[in-house]
Amino acid sequence: MASFKDKIDLDKVPTHVAIIMDGNGRWAKKRNRERIYGHREGVNSVKAVVEAAGEIGVKYLTLYAFSSENWSRPKEEVEALMSLLVQGIHDELENIMKQNIRIRVIGDLSKLKADVRQAVEDSMEKTKDNTALNLVIALSYGSRDEIVDALRQIAQEVKEGKLEVEDITAETISNHLYTAGIPDPDLLIRTSGEVRISNFLLWQISYTELYFTPILWPEFKKEQFFEAIYNYQQRERRFGKISEQLSK
Repeated sequence: MASFKDKIDLDKVPTHVAIIMDGNGRWAKKRNRERIYGHREGVNSVKAVVEAAGEIGVKYLTLYAFSSENWSRPKEEVEALMSLLVQGIHDELENIMKQNIRIRVIGDLSKLKADVRQAVEDSMEKTKDNTALNLVIALSYGSRDEIVDALRQIAQEVKEGKLEVEDITAETISNHLYTAGIPDPDLLIRTSGEVRISNFLLWQISYTELYFTPILWPEFKKEQFFEAIYNYQQRERRFGKISEQLSK
C-alpha cells in the first residue's frame, strides 16, 4: 500500500506546521497505565514527526509541549514531564545536530526550574546556527499571556516616545510576540479528537488551515503526519479572496 508521502507535492509543502499533541493520558488509561507512561510514548511520536517534517522540507515545526494552564496539573505529573523534557534534550541533542535542526523555545521560561531552563537555553545556544528545520517548542506557553506581554511592551515604547500610537499595526504586534521572526503556521494539527485551539497561537493562526484527527498522540507517527500534509495540499487557501482571483 502506497504511503501518503508518495502523494505529497514537494513543491507545495507548508512552510510552518504547528501541532497540539493531545491524548497521551487517554492512551495510557486505555492500557491501564499511569499518565506518565503515555507521555513517555509520546516522545517517540515527537521523534517520528520531527524526522518526517525534515524529510519533506518543512522549515518550521511548532509543538505545543506544555501550556501555561498545565502548571495546575498534579505536581508529580508536572515534575515527570519536565524530567522527560530535560532527558529528551540530553539524549537527542547529538542527533539534532546531525540533522541540522535549530531548537527554539517560546513561552514564559521564567516559570521553569533552574535545571530545566538551563537545559532549554543550552539547546538553543548549541543549535542556533543550524539551518534545516526550526523546531519550535511551546513550553509554559499561553497565547493570551503572549498577547498581553506584547501589548505591554508596545505600551511601554509609546510611553517612552519610541513609538507613535498611529504607527501601531498588525505587524507591530506580530513583532512583539514570542514568535517574532517566525512565519505564521500554514497548518495546525490537533490529535485525540478534541476540536478546540486551547490557547495556542491565537494571533498567529488567523488564516491557518486546521486539521483535527481522532488519533491519540502516541499513535501519531510519520504516516499520520504525511496524511495531514496531503490533506492540506487538497485545500484552496484564499486569504479572504475568491477562487477566480487566485487563478489569475
